[in-house]
Amino acid sequence: MNQAATKVEKKKTVRSELVDTIVVIAEALIIAVLFRTFLFQPFSIPTGSMQSTLMIGDYFVASKFSYGYGKYSFVVPLPVNGRLFGSLPQQGDVVVFHNEASNEDYIKRLIGLPGDKVQMKEGRLYLNGTLVEREKIGETIDRDSQNRDAPVTVYKETLPNGVTHTIQEVSDDQPLDNTAEYVVPEGHYFMMGDNRDRSQDSRVLSAVGYVPLDNLIGKAEARFFSVKDNRAPWAVWEWPETLRLDRMFQSIYQ
Repeated sequence: MNQAATKVEKKKTVRSELVDTIVVIAEALIIAVLFRTFLFQPFSIPTGSMQSTLMIGDYFVASKFSYGYGKYSFVVPLPVNGRLFGSLPQQGDVVVFHNEASNEDYIKRLIGLPGDKVQMKEGRLYLNGTLVEREKIGETIDRDSQNRDAPVTVYKETLPNGVTHTIQEVSDDQPLDNTAEYVVPEGHYFMMGDNRDRSQDSRVLSAVGYVPLDNLIGKAEARFFSVKDNRAPWAVWEWPETLRLDRMFQSIYQ
């Protein structure tokens, strides 16, 4: 084989390797997009509205198939209405949804189903006129995304369907602790943060309000990573200090 032929062969080899690399990258991207769209999507927590169920710096996955697929299930929202497949959310689910008022994705706990009457009176939650049971667990310090600390009381709350979870309260006389009665419209849901006095949620009709079924993205399932103090997750040199190992690879419903 002469020198010219050798050069041509090398060029073909380099070109072939480049094409193979591009194909592998494209396949990986397609698989990642399909996985994110139809199975599980990762999210991070930037605010304290769901503490301590989900802390600032927690990373979790939401199952996309639990509630089926709607216009916000995809990388780019689709101009469609309705949902395909899946089932309806249940009271007590922790839900990721798109808030059209702020054009952001929110995460809250589903409190009220279509037709339910929801009201806060003196810091206590009432559903359909019945006081929701809560039991004091203890007290702690809650830190928000601006590093502002507040003492809070921690309670175990039990919803009418038997789902139990923890909530935090600064007190029972905060701005959203006494409300009018909300009646959840058909095809909508009433969402609240577990950090009750530091959450903007369905109680604020102008900012969140009733959440349409079409706006649901997925059901939060499990934490897979967690760093404290809102540190960058890629700062591996800080991990010995910032990692919260006790919060990783756990269902958020424990």
